[in-house]
Amino acid sequence: MTTTARRPVPGAAETTIDDVTGWWRTEISDISPGVIRYRGYAIEDLIPTTSYAGMVWLMIRGQRPTPWQERLLDAALVAAVDHGPQAPSIAASRMAATCGVGLNNVMATGVGMLGDVHGGAGEQCMSVLADIVEQATDPTELRPVADRIVAEYRSAKRYVPGFGHRFHPRDPRRDPLLSLVATARDDGAVSGQYLHAALALEQSLAAGRTRPVPMNIDGATAVVYAELGFPPPLGRGLFVLSRSVGILAHGWEQTQQGGRNKGPIPRTLLPTYTGHPARAVEDTTHADR
Repeated sequence: MTTTARRPVPGAAETTIDDVTGWWRTEISDISPGVIRYRGYAIEDLIPTTSYAGMVWLMIRGQRPTPWQERLLDAALVAAVDHGPQAPSIAASRMAATCGVGLNNVMATGVGMLGDVHGGAGEQCMSVLADIVEQATDPTELRPVADRIVAEYRSAKRYVPGFGHRFHPRDPRRDPLLSLVATARDDGAVSGQYLHAALALEQSLAAGRTRPVPMNIDGATAVVYAELGFPPPLGRGLFVLSRSVGILAHGWEQTQQGGRNKGPIPRTLLPTYTGHPARAVEDTTHADR
Protein backbone atom coordinates (compact mmCIF):
# COMPACT_ATOMS: atom_id res chain seq x y z
CA MET A 1 0.00 0.00 0.00
CA THR A 2 1.41 3.35 -1.02
CA THR A 3 1.20 6.21 1.46
CA THR A 4 1.16 9.75 0.12
CA ALA A 5 2.54 12.41 2.41
CA ARG A 6 0.12 15.25 3.02
CA ARG A 7 1.27 18.58 1.69
CA PRO A 8 1.16 21.57 4.04
CA VAL A 9 -1.59 24.14 3.60
CA PRO A 10 -0.20 26.89 1.34
CA GLY A 11 0.83 29.91 3.37
CA ALA A 12 0.32 28.16 6.72
CA ALA A 13 3.06 28.30 9.34
CA GLU A 14 4.56 25.07 10.58
CA THR A 15 2.40 23.46 13.29
CA THR A 16 4.08 23.41 16.68
CA ILE A 17 3.40 21.47 19.87
CA ASP A 18 1.93 24.65 21.35
CA ASP A 19 -0.49 24.82 18.42
CA VAL A 20 -1.66 21.28 19.18
CA THR A 21 -1.96 21.61 22.96
CA GLY A 22 -3.66 24.99 22.57
CA TRP A 23 -6.21 23.68 20.09
CA TRP A 24 -8.74 23.17 22.92
CA ARG A 25 -7.35 25.66 25.41
CA THR A 26 -9.38 26.09 28.58
CA GLU A 27 -9.38 27.99 31.84
CA ILE A 28 -11.82 25.52 33.40
CA SER A 29 -10.14 22.18 33.99
CA ASP A 30 -6.50 21.22 34.48
CA ILE A 31 -6.15 17.48 33.99
CA SER A 32 -2.91 15.48 34.01
CA PRO A 33 -1.92 12.08 35.43
CA GLY A 34 -2.90 12.11 39.10
CA VAL A 35 -4.17 15.72 38.97
CA ILE A 36 -7.70 17.06 38.58
CA ARG A 37 -8.20 20.77 39.18
CA TYR A 38 -11.24 22.91 38.40
CA ARG A 39 -10.54 26.63 38.14
CA GLY A 40 -7.34 25.95 40.07
CA TYR A 41 -8.98 24.05 42.95
CA ALA A 42 -7.99 20.42 43.49
CA ILE A 43 -10.93 18.04 43.26
CA GLU A 44 -9.91 16.33 46.49
CA ASP A 45 -10.39 19.68 48.28
CA LEU A 46 -13.68 20.48 46.54
CA ILE A 47 -15.37 17.14 47.21
CA PRO A 48 -15.74 17.57 51.01
CA THR A 49 -16.43 21.31 50.93
CA THR A 50 -18.56 22.15 47.89
CA SER A 51 -22.25 21.65 47.12
CA TYR A 52 -23.50 20.84 43.63
CA ALA A 53 -24.84 24.38 43.20
CA GLY A 54 -21.49 25.72 44.40
CA MET A 55 -19.76 23.57 41.82
CA VAL A 56 -22.03 24.83 39.06
CA TRP A 57 -21.16 28.40 40.03
CA LEU A 58 -17.45 27.67 40.17
CA MET A 59 -17.37 25.97 36.77
CA ILE A 60 -19.35 28.71 35.03
CA ARG A 61 -18.18 31.83 36.84
CA GLY A 62 -14.60 30.89 37.74
CA GLN A 63 -14.78 31.63 41.47
CA ARG A 64 -16.45 29.99 44.44
CA PRO A 65 -19.80 31.62 45.26
CA THR A 66 -20.65 33.68 48.29
CA PRO A 67 -23.22 32.09 50.64
CA TRP A 68 -26.01 34.17 49.12
CA GLN A 69 -24.96 33.40 45.55
CA GLU A 70 -24.93 29.70 46.33
CA ARG A 71 -28.27 29.85 48.13
CA LEU A 72 -30.04 31.71 45.33
CA LEU A 73 -28.61 29.52 42.59
CA ASP A 74 -29.50 26.39 44.51
CA ALA A 75 -33.09 27.58 45.02
CA ALA A 76 -33.57 28.33 41.32
CA LEU A 77 -32.15 24.96 40.31
CA VAL A 78 -34.40 23.16 42.79
CA ALA A 79 -37.52 25.06 41.70
CA ALA A 80 -37.46 24.03 38.03
CA VAL A 81 -36.53 20.35 38.21
CA ASP A 82 -39.88 18.93 37.08
CA HIS A 83 -43.45 19.66 36.05
CA GLY A 84 -44.85 16.19 35.52
CA PRO A 85 -45.61 14.15 32.39
CA GLN A 86 -47.79 16.95 31.00
CA ALA A 87 -44.56 18.83 30.28
CA PRO A 88 -43.41 17.86 26.75
CA SER A 89 -39.81 17.27 27.80
CA ILE A 90 -40.87 14.83 30.52
CA ALA A 91 -43.45 13.09 28.32
CA ALA A 92 -40.91 12.65 25.54
CA SER A 93 -38.36 11.17 27.93
CA ARG A 94 -40.89 8.66 29.22
CA MET A 95 -41.90 7.63 25.70
CA ALA A 96 -38.24 7.22 24.81
CA ALA A 97 -37.77 4.97 27.84
CA THR A 98 -40.36 2.55 26.44
CA CYS A 99 -38.49 2.27 23.15
CA GLY A 100 -35.55 0.23 24.41
CA VAL A 101 -32.95 3.01 24.46
CA GLY A 102 -30.52 3.72 27.28
CA LEU A 103 -30.90 6.43 29.91
CA ASN A 104 -28.48 8.69 28.05
CA ASN A 105 -30.79 8.59 25.02
CA VAL A 106 -33.82 9.04 27.26
CA MET A 107 -32.29 12.19 28.72
CA ALA A 108 -31.16 13.46 25.34
CA THR A 109 -34.71 13.07 24.03
CA GLY A 110 -36.16 15.12 26.88
CA VAL A 111 -33.48 17.80 26.82
CA GLY A 112 -33.85 18.06 23.05
CA MET A 113 -37.45 19.21 23.56
CA LEU A 114 -36.33 22.33 25.44
CA GLY A 115 -36.41 25.19 22.96
CA ASP A 116 -37.83 28.68 22.50
CA VAL A 117 -41.41 27.69 23.40
CA HIS A 118 -40.79 25.02 26.05
CA GLY A 119 -37.77 25.96 28.13
CA GLY A 120 -36.68 29.23 26.56
CA ALA A 121 -38.97 31.72 28.30
CA GLY A 122 -36.53 32.26 31.17
CA GLU A 123 -33.80 33.45 28.82
CA GLN A 124 -36.30 35.62 26.97
CA CYS A 125 -37.60 37.11 30.22
CA MET A 126 -34.06 37.93 31.32
CA SER A 127 -33.62 39.95 28.12
CA VAL A 128 -36.89 41.82 28.75
CA LEU A 129 -35.87 42.62 32.33
CA ALA A 130 -32.49 43.86 31.10
CA ASP A 131 -34.28 46.17 28.64
CA ILE A 132 -36.44 47.62 31.42
CA VAL A 133 -33.48 48.18 33.72
CA GLU A 134 -31.53 49.83 30.89
CA GLN A 135 -34.37 52.14 29.87
CA ALA A 136 -35.45 53.15 33.38
CA THR A 137 -32.94 55.68 34.67
CA ASP A 138 -34.58 55.71 38.13
CA PRO A 139 -37.12 53.53 39.98
CA THR A 140 -40.03 55.86 39.14
CA GLU A 141 -39.61 55.00 35.45
CA LEU A 142 -39.87 51.23 35.87
CA ARG A 143 -43.65 51.13 35.54
CA PRO A 144 -43.91 53.44 32.49
CA VAL A 145 -41.21 51.42 30.71
CA ALA A 146 -42.97 48.19 31.63
CA ASP A 147 -46.26 49.62 30.34
CA ARG A 148 -44.66 50.38 26.97
CA ILE A 149 -43.19 46.89 26.69
CA VAL A 150 -46.50 45.23 27.56
CA ALA A 151 -48.25 47.39 24.96
CA GLU A 152 -45.70 46.33 22.34
CA TYR A 153 -46.21 42.64 23.10
CA ARG A 154 -49.98 42.98 23.03
CA SER A 155 -49.87 44.88 19.77
CA ALA A 156 -47.83 42.06 18.25
CA LYS A 157 -50.21 39.48 19.82
CA ARG A 158 -47.32 37.88 21.66
CA TYR A 159 -47.02 36.52 25.18
CA VAL A 160 -44.72 38.34 27.58
CA PRO A 161 -42.20 35.63 28.49
CA GLY A 162 -42.11 34.57 32.12
CA PHE A 163 -45.71 35.47 32.99
CA GLY A 164 -48.93 33.48 33.18
CA HIS A 165 -49.28 29.71 33.23
CA ARG A 166 -51.50 27.34 31.28
CA PHE A 167 -51.89 25.12 34.36
CA HIS A 168 -51.53 27.24 37.52
CA PRO A 169 -53.64 30.34 38.31
CA ARG A 170 -50.64 31.38 40.42
CA ASP A 171 -47.39 29.46 40.06
CA PRO A 172 -46.52 28.09 43.53
CA ARG A 173 -42.82 28.54 42.76
CA ARG A 174 -43.10 32.31 42.33
CA ASP A 175 -43.45 33.51 45.91
CA PRO A 176 -40.64 31.57 47.63
CA LEU A 177 -38.14 32.51 44.92
CA LEU A 178 -39.05 36.20 44.91
CA SER A 179 -39.12 36.28 48.71
CA LEU A 180 -35.61 34.86 48.78
CA VAL A 181 -34.40 37.48 46.30
CA ALA A 182 -36.03 40.25 48.35
CA THR A 183 -34.25 39.02 51.48
CA ALA A 184 -30.94 38.90 49.60
CA ARG A 185 -31.59 42.46 48.39
CA ASP A 186 -32.28 43.66 51.93
CA ASP A 187 -29.04 41.98 53.01
CA GLY A 188 -27.12 43.82 50.28
CA ALA A 189 -26.26 40.62 48.40
CA VAL A 190 -28.04 41.62 45.17
CA SER A 191 -29.19 44.95 43.76
CA GLY A 192 -32.89 44.13 43.50
CA GLN A 193 -33.20 46.07 40.25
CA TYR A 194 -34.33 43.04 38.24
CA LEU A 195 -36.78 42.06 40.96
CA HIS A 196 -38.29 45.54 40.83
CA ALA A 197 -38.41 45.43 37.02
CA ALA A 198 -40.22 42.09 37.09
CA LEU A 199 -42.74 43.32 39.66
CA ALA A 200 -43.40 46.43 37.55
CA LEU A 201 -43.96 44.20 34.53
CA GLU A 202 -46.35 42.04 36.55
CA GLN A 203 -48.31 45.14 37.59
CA SER A 204 -48.49 46.34 33.99
CA LEU A 205 -49.84 42.99 32.83
CA ALA A 206 -52.50 43.02 35.57
CA ALA A 207 -53.70 46.56 34.84
CA GLY A 208 -57.26 46.63 33.54
CA ARG A 209 -57.77 42.88 33.99
CA THR A 210 -60.10 41.07 36.36
CA ARG A 211 -57.57 38.25 36.66
CA PRO A 212 -53.86 39.04 37.15
CA VAL A 213 -51.06 37.49 35.12
CA PRO A 214 -48.50 36.54 37.78
CA MET A 215 -44.95 35.47 37.17
CA ASN A 216 -44.35 31.82 36.42
CA ILE A 217 -41.25 29.71 37.09
CA ASP A 218 -39.49 31.15 34.04
CA GLY A 219 -40.03 34.71 35.26
CA ALA A 220 -39.07 33.96 38.85
CA THR A 221 -35.87 32.14 37.91
CA ALA A 222 -35.13 34.89 35.38
CA VAL A 223 -35.14 37.33 38.31
CA VAL A 224 -32.77 35.09 40.28
CA TYR A 225 -30.34 34.53 37.42
CA ALA A 226 -30.37 38.19 36.36
CA GLU A 227 -29.76 39.35 39.94
CA LEU A 228 -26.83 36.91 40.10
CA GLY A 229 -25.31 38.43 36.98
CA PHE A 230 -25.80 35.57 34.53
CA PRO A 231 -26.25 36.61 30.87
CA PRO A 232 -29.58 35.53 29.31
CA PRO A 233 -28.25 32.55 27.28
CA LEU A 234 -26.98 30.98 30.51
CA GLY A 235 -30.50 31.32 31.90
CA ARG A 236 -31.63 28.74 29.39
CA GLY A 237 -28.60 26.55 30.05
CA LEU A 238 -29.29 26.57 33.78
CA PHE A 239 -32.94 25.71 33.19
CA VAL A 240 -31.86 22.74 31.08
CA LEU A 241 -29.49 21.68 33.85
CA SER A 242 -32.31 21.87 36.39
CA ARG A 243 -34.96 20.13 34.29
CA SER A 244 -32.50 17.32 33.48
CA VAL A 245 -33.06 16.08 37.03
CA GLY A 246 -36.77 15.56 36.41
CA ILE A 247 -36.09 14.05 33.01
CA LEU A 248 -33.73 11.53 34.58
CA ALA A 249 -36.14 10.70 37.42
CA HIS A 250 -39.11 10.16 35.09
CA GLY A 251 -37.05 8.24 32.56
CA TRP A 252 -35.77 5.92 35.25
CA GLU A 253 -39.24 5.47 36.75
CA GLN A 254 -40.61 4.53 33.35
CA THR A 255 -37.92 1.90 32.85
CA GLN A 256 -38.97 0.36 36.17
CA GLN A 257 -42.66 0.45 35.26
CA GLY A 258 -42.00 -1.26 31.96
CA GLY A 259 -44.14 -0.82 28.89
CA ARG A 260 -43.19 -0.98 25.23
CA ASN A 261 -43.55 1.65 22.55
CA LYS A 262 -45.92 3.82 24.53
CA GLY A 263 -47.23 6.68 22.44
CA PRO A 264 -48.67 9.99 23.62
CA ILE A 265 -52.18 8.54 24.22
CA PRO A 266 -53.47 5.06 25.19
CA ARG A 267 -53.88 2.72 22.22
CA THR A 268 -57.60 2.37 23.03
CA LEU A 269 -58.00 5.97 21.89
CA LEU A 270 -57.31 7.10 18.35
CA PRO A 271 -56.30 10.56 17.15
CA THR A 272 -59.04 12.49 15.37
CA TYR A 273 -58.68 12.05 11.62
CA THR A 274 -59.61 15.09 9.55
CA GLY A 275 -58.34 14.00 6.12
CA HIS A 276 -60.01 12.70 2.95
CA PRO A 277 -62.74 10.05 3.38
CA ALA A 278 -61.89 6.46 2.45
CA ARG A 279 -61.44 6.12 -1.32
CA ALA A 280 -60.40 3.47 -3.80
CA VAL A 281 -57.07 3.40 -5.57
CA GLU A 282 -57.54 3.75 -9.36
CA ASP A 283 -55.66 1.13 -11.34
CA THR A 284 -53.69 2.98 -14.00
CA THR A 285 -51.31 0.11 -14.78
CA HIS A 286 -52.71 -0.50 -18.27
CA ALA A 287 -53.91 2.97 -19.00
CA ASP A 288 -53.19 4.26 -22.48
CA ARG A 289 -50.09 6.34 -22.68
